[in-house]
Amino acid sequence: MNKKVNFYSVIIGTELLNGRRKDAHFSFLNEQLLKRGWRHKASFVIEDDTTLMENIYNLIKADENSVMFSYGGIGSTPDDYTREVAGKVFTNGKMEYNQESKRLIEKQFKEEAYPHRIHMANLPLNAKLLKNVVNNVPGFYLEDRFFFTPGFPSMSQAMVIEALDKYYTKNLLQRYRKTLTAQCSENDLINIMKIVPKEVELSSLPRMIDDRKMVVISLSSENKLLVENYFQKFVDFLEQTSIEYILEDISK
Repeated sequence: MNKKVNFYSVIIGTELLNGRRKDAHFSFLNEQLLKRGWRHKASFVIEDDTTLMENIYNLIKADENSVMFSYGGIGSTPDDYTREVAGKVFTNGKMEYNQESKRLIEKQFKEEAYPHRIHMANLPLNAKLLKNVVNNVPGFYLEDRFFFTPGFPSMSQAMVIEALDKYYTKNLLQRYRKTLTAQCSENDLINIMKIVPKEVELSSLPRMIDDRKMVVISLSSENKLLVENYFQKFVDFLEQTSIEYILEDISK
């Protein structure tokens, strides 16, 4: 894929925010994205609040380059709101009983699929399915870019891999990065930082190493010439002012 993609994750679960459970979704998704040359644009951890969910989904939907992984809330209990909210935001409230999902749920649970579990097959219109390797109750996705998985990592992680392998295998847009560590404070370099254009991602990380003030400067962009040009401005300043530096991040 050689187009810009912004990846978002929405991790839904009051039990994460009140400390009853620990999140495992962000780190796994982040690792999978980085392996393929992608990065998170943003990640949200939110409680089971339908208004908040709707607002977050709408925010992500407004980004025409967005891809979203949403975790949790697709079960059959009264606090599972994701399917309904997803339908409201992404399909104008239109829902349907997905026949393949219905078949899988009936096969898995037999007569116990009714009267409650079968509602997990009531999905936003035209939803496609993600395989559940644990209990066969599928996740789902819309427009090949909005993915909805269970809150259980044992189920969701395989769905993430399935989705990425199918639609977002590798980012073909190469990013260039140059990094240095200088023996000075951030304040000494602010004037140069101000001239770096928005097309170049600037990262400035202060460090204290052996009681010495240090700063790690890193520039990144898909435009190699821009990175090299503005990185050289930092190097020139450091040499002109006799500030010691090395061309690497010594704090890794």
